This record gives sequence, C-alpha cells and structure tokens, in this order.
Amino acid sequence: MGDDRIVGPDMGEEDYQEGSLRPRHLDDYIGQDQVKENLRILLEAARKRGEALDHVLLYGPPGLGKTSLSLIIATEMGSNIRMTSGPAIEHAGDLASILTALDERDVLFIDEIHRLSRPVEERLYSAMEDFALDLIIGKGPSARSVRLPLKPFTVVGATTRVGALTAPLRDRFGAIYRLAYYDDAALQHIIRRSARILRVGLDDEGVAEIARRARGTPRIANRLLKRVRDYAQVRADGFITREVARAALEALEVDERGLDPSDRNVLRTIIEKFDGGPVGVETLAASSSEEVETIEDVYEPYLLQLGFVARTPRGRVATRLAYEHLKLPYREDPALRSLWETPDAEVE
Repeated sequence: MGDDRIVGPDMGEEDYQEGSLRPRHLDDYIGQDQVKENLRILLEAARKRGEALDHVLLYGPPGLGKTSLSLIIATEMGSNIRMTSGPAIEHAGDLASILTALDERDVLFIDEIHRLSRPVEERLYSAMEDFALDLIIGKGPSARSVRLPLKPFTVVGATTRVGALTAPLRDRFGAIYRLAYYDDAALQHIIRRSARILRVGLDDEGVAEIARRARGTPRIANRLLKRVRDYAQVRADGFITREVARAALEALEVDERGLDPSDRNVLRTIIEKFDGGPVGVETLAASSSEEVETIEDVYEPYLLQLGFVARTPRGRVATRLAYEHLKLPYREDPALRSLWETPDAEVE
C-alpha cells in the first residue's frame, strides 16, 4: 500500500519510535493556526467549567498531526489518554471494556474512526451523548437491557475520510476541525525544532531543501531529516547544508517536488502508455502494477495538489505541469480541452 515509502504519509515503525519529536503542549504545536486557536478556546472553557472537553473530530490527510493534537488535548486537560483505532475495536464488548475503564475527563483517541463496525458505532452513540452504555444481559425471552452509567469522557476521533463517517456519528462531535497541508515556512520551523531535539546541525539552506521535498507533511519532513542526518554523518562532516541535503535526497530518489519513483511511475504510465490520458483508475492501476486503493489514497492526493493530474469524467489526465516536471515534450490535444472545465467530476 505504499506505506514503506520514505515519502509515504502513513505512520511506520520508525515514526512510532520517535515520540520525542511530538509536541507536548499547544504552544509547541506548529502550524494549523486557526485550528489551534479554536482548540485553545475550547480547552480553556472546559477547564474553567471543570467539565470534560466536548468530543472532537480531526480530519485531513495522514501525517499532519492528528495524533499529536489528541495527546496535546489530554495533556492540556490534565487527563489520561487511551489510544485505539477503528479496526481494533472488533466487537461491542471491546468498546464496553475500554469505556468502563475510563476515568472522569479522560480522552479516548480513536484513529481511523470511519472504519468502526456498525454495531460498535451504534453502541458508541449513547456513550458519547448520554455517557451511558446500553447492555443486553441474557438471551432469548429472558434478555433484558441494562443502562450502565459512564464517567464523563472525551472522544477524539481522527479520520482521513470524513465523508465515510455516518451522519449520526459525525453529529455527535461538538468540534470538527480540518487539518490542511503545511506551507514551507511552517515545515522549516518543524524541521529546526526536530533538529534541535535530535542534536543535528544544519543551516537555513539545508532546512529549506528538506522542507521543499516534504510534501507539506510534518511526518515526512521529520523522516527526511533523519535520513539526511544519516547521510551527513557518513558522507559529510555531520552538518547539513543545501548540497548535503540535495545529495542525500537524490540518493533516496526524492526529487525537488517530493516525488519518489512510485509517483513518477504513475505519471509516466499516464503520459507514455495512454498519451497523457484520459485513463480510468482501474486501467491505470493495472498498467502501473498498483492497487486501485493505493492510486486513490496514496499517490493521487499529492499529485492532484501539485496540479500534475486532473480528474475528468472520462478518467485521469496528466497536465502540462507533469510533462514539464518530467522534462517530457507536451502535446496538447484540443479534444481534451472541454474536460478541464469539470476536473472534479465523478469518474469511473
């Protein structure tokens, strides 16, 4: 699924090991200024009332800091946090054991909350709304419903697919925040902070070179920093300059826009095998030896953000920017012009 790529946004084993890079408090969290300010007000109001924070839903592409924000919420509230994911809660009984173990004002972080099973999700409704759990005791005619009270707690849900959430679940979140890709200035700030923690020496040009190739994602920026650090320690004097960063990232085959060989393979497939498109996603997946879900969830979002690929009613099309990036001659097909008027239309 592409999660082993150095520029893959999904969390890998190495990212779990570098918990020291995560900010601990809201003031240390870089970027997402509007989200941060709204969350600051929410936290302060809940502390003043001495109540559990309202349920919070965080959505956006992977690697932008949803898990970090959940940890910050727990820290700022002076509460404990229990972390799990939608696929990990297989049965309603699993949910019940988690919820009954929570203390007052604790935080329950559910990653990939859109992947909760329907029975678990329906059991979560009353827990979030009424702080109570409806249990069925016994079977058959003797079965009876018991309402088990819960201590007030906060659910922090994280998802990359907010549209996949059912309306009843989404409506039970009092605060919904969208996390956006970071600009270069914020990424440079993050890289400098991480470099101080990792005790890595680097100059402004080295920082800029790493930030430019980090795809607007802090997780990728930190991962690239660590790989450039390794290169600098082995092939240079341990200090990261623009030349050292460029040489390290070129050795990793990460180009100036953060594309790796897999991204370029998708673009070249559209351009060289299908004359720039349009091509359906299933055909594209088969031709590039990838899964359809990998194309849609891993490669396509960043290519769309860069403007290298456009979605049309007839399929994916490579843009002039993609040709220029790959240094390939661009031949405009007049028959495709009408497709650009509705680039976000539904495709096959």
